[in-house]
Amino acid sequence: MARSRRRPRVLAAIDIGSYSVHLLVATVGRRQVAELVDESAFLGLGRTIDRDGGIGPARDELLATLAEFAEHARAFGAERTIVVGTDPLRRAPDAADVIAEAATFAGLDVGVLSQEEEAFVALLGATLGRPVAHETVVVDVGGGSTEIVVARPGQPPLAAGLPLGATRLTGAHVRSDPPAWEAIEAMLRESAGVMRGAPPAAPAELVAVGGTARSLLRVGPPLASRFLSRRRLRQALRLLTTQLAGDIATRFAVRPSRAGVLPAGAAILLAAVERYEVEHLRVAKGGLREGLLLAWTEAGGQWRSRLPSLLGAGN
Repeated sequence: MARSRRRPRVLAAIDIGSYSVHLLVATVGRRQVAELVDESAFLGLGRTIDRDGGIGPARDELLATLAEFAEHARAFGAERTIVVGTDPLRRAPDAADVIAEAATFAGLDVGVLSQEEEAFVALLGATLGRPVAHETVVVDVGGGSTEIVVARPGQPPLAAGLPLGATRLTGAHVRSDPPAWEAIEAMLRESAGVMRGAPPAAPAELVAVGGTARSLLRVGPPLASRFLSRRRLRQALRLLTTQLAGDIATRFAVRPSRAGVLPAGAAILLAAVERYEVEHLRVAKGGLREGLLLAWTEAGGQWRSRLPSLLGAGN
């Protein structure tokens, strides 16, 4: 039975975030995720909750997106679609109603991840299930929150969620396009203050996962690696105050809806670099969705209860 579980399988993962809803369909084996399709819908659920007190106004669009993604997953041969919600479903008072409707309307079982679970899954995706060789901190900047996980060889990982997200930070401080430098300074101050609450560590490596970090790799002169230095992040912040979000999107091949929150994302990542006293961070290729697929491949429907042991698999 163990061998049959290790054979490559086609699986799909959908995550419902504050900024966007993502679909990943991939062929998954042990420590391998080969992408077949990667799609995103930018629904801004976090802003809807902040403005209206719930998902209500965006419910129809969310359900339609979930149904469409489920159909795409089936068309690509996915034998299973794992669906999770993060910050918006943790915060929305009408989340239970939306989850029930997703089951009825799209036939999807939506699980709501705690911040600790979200951080652990992101770590699994960033490492592709390999045990860390040295003290490592993984930072996952989302639209509504940022998850931090500290991983040390031979020890259980330590995770924390921070009330710091690119969409929420943008909404709190940015009033123009491009943002004024005063808004950048305000986001830097808030990011640094909140980041002081992150778990203490002295990492040999700081790793970022998620679309914000991947997009920032493109902003500025072409890079020969997947590293963002303090200098590069500061340069990106200055560049993002000189051009409209639409122009940034066109010039650097960034999705237009993400370009507007990149200054906040850069401020959060810079705060992480400074909090952990490193000169740069590495942007991982994998993250939350890859971690979900690997977790299901290893543990099936019991993956949530087995997350800590999955992170140590292979020791």
